[in-house]
Amino acid sequence: MDKLASLDWSLVQSFLAVAETGSLSAAAKALRTSQPTVGRHIRSLEAELEVELFHRHARGLHLTPLGQDMAASARDMQEAVRRIGIRAAGAREALEGDVRITASVFMSHHVLPWIIGDIRRKEPHIRIDLVATDETENLLFRESDIAVRMYRPTQLDTITRHLGDIPLGFYATEDYVARMGLPEVPDDLTLHDLVGYDRNEVIIHAMREQGWPATRDWFKVRSDNQSAVWELIRAGCGIGFCQTHVGDTTPGMVRILPDYPLPTLPVWLTAPEAMRHTPRISRVWDLLSEGLLPFVS
Repeated sequence: MDKLASLDWSLVQSFLAVAETGSLSAAAKALRTSQPTVGRHIRSLEAELEVELFHRHARGLHLTPLGQDMAASARDMQEAVRRIGIRAAGAREALEGDVRITASVFMSHHVLPWIIGDIRRKEPHIRIDLVATDETENLLFRESDIAVRMYRPTQLDTITRHLGDIPLGFYATEDYVARMGLPEVPDDLTLHDLVGYDRNEVIIHAMREQGWPATRDWFKVRSDNQSAVWELIRAGCGIGFCQTHVGDTTPGMVRILPDYPLPTLPVWLTAPEAMRHTPRISRVWDLLSEGLLPFVS
């Protein structure tokens, strides 16, 4: 094994500087240090290796044959250190730039802003574009770099991760409950004002799977925008569904039938396979995963 590998790098730097300049003073100037320091480094290096690396002459220092061999190995070390520095600099630079995230309107309004705030604090050189949409974004055409999906993605050439499932609950305002009463059993819901979707039949299908003969007319107020639905519930328009971590932390809201088993919303992260290991995208992927985990079960 080359003895240089276990040496203090500062000694090797001084050795190379003297080998290239031919004098202690010139080497000290190149290294921005003092001549005595460089001289001490050369003596220490020769002592550790138990060899003579330079011939001392009045006109300066010249490498011995062994010193010339050592210089070649030292230059290899210098090149390796240079490459490490370049890679480190490249990694830092790669954590700059834009990352485009697409998510549902509800997640974009009520969950992701705080997670993105944390990402910005940790990675201030990464800029985030948040696309709030309930439409399917095409990752392969770079409409987004990372998607937060509430269903399992099936698009080819992407990678996915199932983070868990978000529980749902029935909610109404305290004022609504005081005015209309608190449902005690599931069948009581049919006696209340319900808030639901307009053309989207997801809620209707879910209720039918639970044994209720639900129709669109069951809902007294309707919207296909999930955030709008939640705001309608918060405004006292009736009882409706919401993600429990949002409903439970919203002042003035009452959880209805908390023990009733409702379907859950799966949460998936997905990204184009070719882009997933881009450093800035990989970093945002990891921070999104970390931020979303407290919301899933």
